[in-house]
Amino acid sequence: MDQKNKDLDKFLNFLSGKSKKAAPSDGDSGDNVVKMSKKGPKNPKKYISLAVTLTAVFALVIILLSNIYIVKESEYAVVRQFGEVVKFEREPGLNMKIPFIQSVTKLPKNQMTYEISEEEINTKDKKRIIIDNYAVWRITDPKLLISNAGTIEKVESRMEEFIYSVIRSELGRINYTEIINDEDSSRGSINDQVTQRVNELLSNDNYGIEVVDVRIRRIDLPTENEQSVFTNMISDRESIAQKYLSEGDAQKRRIEAQTDQQVQEMLAKASKEAALIQAEGEAEAAKIYNKSFSQDPEFYSLYRTLESYKKTVGEDTVIILPASSPYAKILSGYIK
Repeated sequence: MDQKNKDLDKFLNFLSGKSKKAAPSDGDSGDNVVKMSKKGPKNPKKYISLAVTLTAVFALVIILLSNIYIVKESEYAVVRQFGEVVKFEREPGLNMKIPFIQSVTKLPKNQMTYEISEEEINTKDKKRIIIDNYAVWRITDPKLLISNAGTIEKVESRMEEFIYSVIRSELGRINYTEIINDEDSSRGSINDQVTQRVNELLSNDNYGIEVVDVRIRRIDLPTENEQSVFTNMISDRESIAQKYLSEGDAQKRRIEAQTDQQVQEMLAKASKEAALIQAEGEAEAAKIYNKSFSQDPEFYSLYRTLESYKKTVGEDTVIILPASSPYAKILSGYIK
């Protein structure tokens, strides 16, 4: 054992550069010998113990730090022990779990959006359509989610199955034209009905989540059916347009007939009123003429004769009258 300690001392002295020199012989002079003070051998056990202590402290710190977890404002922390949920933290803060025994799973508190895969369904009138929708959902009980689903991916998969099943059932009761018609209120109620029914199914299976809203984003037709459906839609629109044109023409003819009737009635009434006014005027004029001409009958006779000349005598008029005729005498200027 002493030999081993000596060998270890030699090795340590060799590493430190302080190897011992050989002792001087008896014949050597004391002036030629350099005396060196001897040091006691170093104990390596002290260094090994220190290294072990430091390593243990460092490992302990690492273990403690690795088992401290922080809960943020926007998340839940679920603590599991041997696979079973023992607790979950709702409030934000600093927490600690048991090393090597417990594990922590973080789950989001805020609402999440899940894009649902496009699916093909049949409507009530046997039309095939492709539905593209999405769901807004949130976690209400992290313990139930971890216990019954395990992960968010699995619970989203179950939620998608429920949504597709409910949508297929609901839209299977409605005709295609009612689904694509935005003015029809039935499509608006489908979203609410699907949301309510999916929440019932999730609650029955205790998945610890709630669907806030399910929305149909787009409704498409299968590629092989698009052209035929478009042709039918064009034909339907043309029929509706022709119906509107026919109704417009009929309305136009009714309006024109009513207008023509009103015009004829107005013209007849106006003609009647004009004839009455004219007759009254002529009667009044006749009274005035009679009153005026009765004051001088000879002048009236002459005036009437001259008026008749205007109607009977023209540029090419030929009148044959006896010379003794009063009419001829007046024309020839003889008025006596």
